[in-house]
Amino acid sequence: MTPDETAQLTLWDKTHVWHPFTQMRDWCAPEHQPLFITRGEGVWLYDQEGRRYIDGNSTIWTNIHGHGHPALNAALLEQAGRIAHVSALGFANEPAARLARALTDLWPAGTLTRVFFSDDGSTAIECAVKMALQYHQLTGHPERCAFAAFDQAYHGDTMAAATLGGIAAFADRFRKFGLTTHHFQNLEALRVMPEEWSATLAAVIIEPLMQGSAGMRPWPAGMLAGLRAWCDKRSVLLICDEVMTGFGRTGKMFACENESVIPDFLCLAKGITGGYMPLAATLTTERIFGAFLGAYAELRTFFYGHSYTGNPLACAVALASLEVFRREDTLVRLQPKMERMSRLLAELRARHPRHVGEVRQCGFMAGIQLMADAETGEPYPWEAQTGARVCLAARAHGLLTRPIRDTVVLMPPLVIPEDALRQAVQALSQAIGEVCGPG
Repeated sequence: MTPDETAQLTLWDKTHVWHPFTQMRDWCAPEHQPLFITRGEGVWLYDQEGRRYIDGNSTIWTNIHGHGHPALNAALLEQAGRIAHVSALGFANEPAARLARALTDLWPAGTLTRVFFSDDGSTAIECAVKMALQYHQLTGHPERCAFAAFDQAYHGDTMAAATLGGIAAFADRFRKFGLTTHHFQNLEALRVMPEEWSATLAAVIIEPLMQGSAGMRPWPAGMLAGLRAWCDKRSVLLICDEVMTGFGRTGKMFACENESVIPDFLCLAKGITGGYMPLAATLTTERIFGAFLGAYAELRTFFYGHSYTGNPLACAVALASLEVFRREDTLVRLQPKMERMSRLLAELRARHPRHVGEVRQCGFMAGIQLMADAETGEPYPWEAQTGARVCLAARAHGLLTRPIRDTVVLMPPLVIPEDALRQAVQALSQAIGEVCGPG
């Protein structure tokens, strides 16, 4: 891009585009120069001036195999040469059928056997919520219409998904318009909830193993299995939100596998297409599916769907991504990288003992907590945006990532070479030193 092109695009962006999770007064300020990402190659992103950066958060937790992977590119082009879209309302398409079978084959036979496609993580959650509510209505328990979720949870931005969340800034304005949701700090708090509450629960929802937007907060080992047992005892459905954790992020294909848990609903998005296309899937069981069967006049039909449900372009790329997992032994090759990340982050914390608090890692996902004084536990004032300033400083050292308040996320594509991983941590270390000071 020439300087004139950059100036014109910047004007159009600031004049017309409303960016998500962004204070647009700051974005549109004359001194702010948006970074235009013009291409990607492997774990590298390139801006309008040709500078390259490590993709330190997998383009908001979506990219798995790197940018521009030949197999994914080929799958997309091949399908585009056939047909770009087929409506799932009254028609079927080959990539969607193949992908549904491939996803169910990743689970023990006879468990998660049904797949409902949608567009993104929020819609995958909305689908599970509506299915859970309608299931209880169809099976004679309309009183089961409330939900349990956890403090600091994030499940998306559509109305029901947002009100399930436990982050005040995202959800509080909308709670009175949404679902009845009881929030709990942990499993122990859930276990002592009043009996009259548990008798009205349709489902419990959780981000298994790690809460992402809570600042990459891991759950204690055994928590997920304990939650599954609690739900079974009380006839409460379990929704596992693997929008972030799915497709290798925890070291296994799905986080639930780490504790041998099979949920009633599994919600997938982000990495399902390797970071290429919007697509989501809600997997469920034959028991849930069976409750919706009947004569049309019984009104048992699940009246829900999106125009681009099961889009063949997205499904073709998702199939190619699963094949790359198999052919390139992605999960096997990931194991030593997880250990390498742990060592590098331990060294980072040792270099910045005053300003790095907890380093929270689960698999190949990590959150680095920035603090004014880690020894005393003094945080930075949230309005100082220290995390954002550290990420901006890291950009000058060749790393792109985003914070969750004052926790910096490190979640690169699974295929990142070890030398690039080392560069990413070094860039972050330099940025912390520049913004937070010595110590």
